[in-house]
Amino acid sequence: MHEVLEAGLERADTSSVPLSRDELRYRLRQQSLLGEFGSIAMQTRDLRKILQRATELCAAGLQAPFAKVLEYESDDNRLMVRAGVGWVPGTIDAVSLAADIGSPAGYAYQTGESVISNHLEADTRFRTPKLLADYRIRRAINVLIEKGGEGKAFFGVLEVDSADPGQFDQDDANFLAGFAGLLGVAIERQQADARFQEALKHQALLTREMSHRVKNSLTSVVGLLRVQARSALSQDVKNALQDASLRVSTIAEVHDHLWRSSHVGYVELADFMTELCKKLRGNTGRHTLHCHSDPMLLSADHAIPLGLLINELVTNAVKYAYQDGSGEIEVSAREVDGHLHVEVSDHGVGLPEGFDIDRPRASLGFKVVTGMVRQLQGHLTLAKDRKGTHFLLDLPILSRPDESSPA
Repeated sequence: MHEVLEAGLERADTSSVPLSRDELRYRLRQQSLLGEFGSIAMQTRDLRKILQRATELCAAGLQAPFAKVLEYESDDNRLMVRAGVGWVPGTIDAVSLAADIGSPAGYAYQTGESVISNHLEADTRFRTPKLLADYRIRRAINVLIEKGGEGKAFFGVLEVDSADPGQFDQDDANFLAGFAGLLGVAIERQQADARFQEALKHQALLTREMSHRVKNSLTSVVGLLRVQARSALSQDVKNALQDASLRVSTIAEVHDHLWRSSHVGYVELADFMTELCKKLRGNTGRHTLHCHSDPMLLSADHAIPLGLLINELVTNAVKYAYQDGSGEIEVSAREVDGHLHVEVSDHGVGLPEGFDIDRPRASLGFKVVTGMVRQLQGHLTLAKDRKGTHFLLDLPILSRPDESSPA
């Protein structure tokens, strides 16, 4: 791909190089610029910046005032200017050149051969593109930009131009081909990244859609449980169905936040707690429920069992803390040193004499509590030095959202 066409001209040799140019320093400078660009191309993810920097360094390396990157557009069979130096504002993304073999850039793209033309006005093989004619360009050098990766895929052409007399030679073409090779790898990597990000966005969309559908399904289940509770003849059955509806509603609330969240698979804990407590207030009777949470993201794997835990402990306080009156129930969640500290408390009559939190209990509610604590790999304790009941949950935060993941 790196054969060189020097149309109608003899191959340039060192005798044609202007005496004012230090050839050794000139070539060493080119190698230095190649190394500099290699570092930029591997570290920068912004393709526009990569293309622009390539034109700047190529122009510097060939001591020419003009350079450009041309991208092939198959629909119009044109080469569009995507980056460049020396051209007036409004050229990039607006001016294109024909991609046929009648122009130097088109020939390089169609044949894969590097093209050196040191006297464009006298070159009978090519017509001078209008853009070059407007700037009175006298010499040009073009090389193909081949994408990296498997298979043969071509991005476009890298071109350096000058209105000054002089000679581009084979070594200049090799220098430019080196830049084109690095550009091709950077372009392929950027396009692969774009495809990957698009796949992630599609996956995120599907995940949100799934959470939305699960939430709707669970809401339907909640409605059915409540209908059955209202028609139940036994108070025990009615209470059991109401408790079940609250548990399912809590899970539905998590899925509602999941499909709305800016981070797939995570909920904003403060918002979730606010909505959860709002729903719980509908079943607290004359009691007052206070809720507070530090702002933080919590994974769905933690949010669901945590929501069920809070639901059970608040329900327990509503039923048993204030037997003949009303009172306050408080829920708080704070992040401390990578752990989540959750407290559910009241100022009621307290737990029965001899209650041992480590002993298995027969009630379904307490089984849910101990099961959720185990699932969260947390630790549940009771504060015994204060009036009422104070459950303290210490839960490790096992994961954080990846900030690079799609929103």
